[in-house]
Amino acid sequence: MNISDILTSGGGEKHFSFEVLPPLKGTGTERLFSTIEKFRDFDPAYINITTHHSEFVYRELDNGQYERLRVRRRPGTVAIAAAIQNKFGVPVIPHIICSGATADAIEYELIDLQFLGIENVLLLRGDKARDDSQFVPTPGGHAHTTDLIEQVNRFNDGFFNDGTPIKNPGKKFHYGVACYPEKHEEALNIDLDLKYLKMKQDMGADYAVTQLFYDNQKYFSFVEKARQMGITIPIVPGIKPLAKLSQLTVVPRVFRCDFPQELAVEALKCKTDDDARQLGIEWSTEQCRQLYKAGVNNIHFYTVSAVDSVREVARRLL
Repeated sequence: MNISDILTSGGGEKHFSFEVLPPLKGTGTERLFSTIEKFRDFDPAYINITTHHSEFVYRELDNGQYERLRVRRRPGTVAIAAAIQNKFGVPVIPHIICSGATADAIEYELIDLQFLGIENVLLLRGDKARDDSQFVPTPGGHAHTTDLIEQVNRFNDGFFNDGTPIKNPGKKFHYGVACYPEKHEEALNIDLDLKYLKMKQDMGADYAVTQLFYDNQKYFSFVEKARQMGITIPIVPGIKPLAKLSQLTVVPRVFRCDFPQELAVEALKCKTDDDARQLGIEWSTEQCRQLYKAGVNNIHFYTVSAVDSVREVARRLL
């Protein structure tokens, strides 16, 4: 099934999807599966599975200096995708990212996913390392999402990354990409950001999912400008309820998103985690209602650190 068929289906039927994070290695799948169980009653259209190929850690050496090492703390995205699809019967969309991966490693991911019958993926560059001033591609890997798209397109056309023909090409992958209503932090301006989104569409992206935002007007303006530039693919809004007090300052800084004045005023009144959680639920519920009213029928939820809040928002929207 091509997920874009769900996103573009007529009749005004409303869908929602959500994103989960693979468990840390050694911790098992119980908590992840428990999260998914909490959303089964709401009939999600699909589940996104994020990934972190690697991250930097520092190990102290005998001489007192520190060595920076790349480690993978959340392996198993492909296996988790297969387990979720088989256990719950819900379409899954694993993320494939440039960060921390070589082109050869990505190729093996594609082969494994194809064996498992998983046809939909989300293609992303991934975040830069925390201590780096700019994104540094892995040797033998990709610097940009467009490079990753080119690799997937070659695979879809029946060729491995080295140009060797694939004897049994199998089904082609359908893919989406990310977009940013308040522009990517590295983009010089919104016009250039949209230019790259248009390029990804023209290369074959079926849809785009936004970074989280709290001001619907930013989303509406972004979509309007995208349409003016010839971007016709579905642009799915990404929503994440604020779930604890610390997020009121951390989220705007980390995700480069502004709070609208009304939300900022209410956020300043919060004194406890429960205050922040209730505000997050109420604000996200109203966001979704406004989006639905404006004709947006597909909403994507980011659930990390906000599972119960997302569930409550979904319950209120029924």
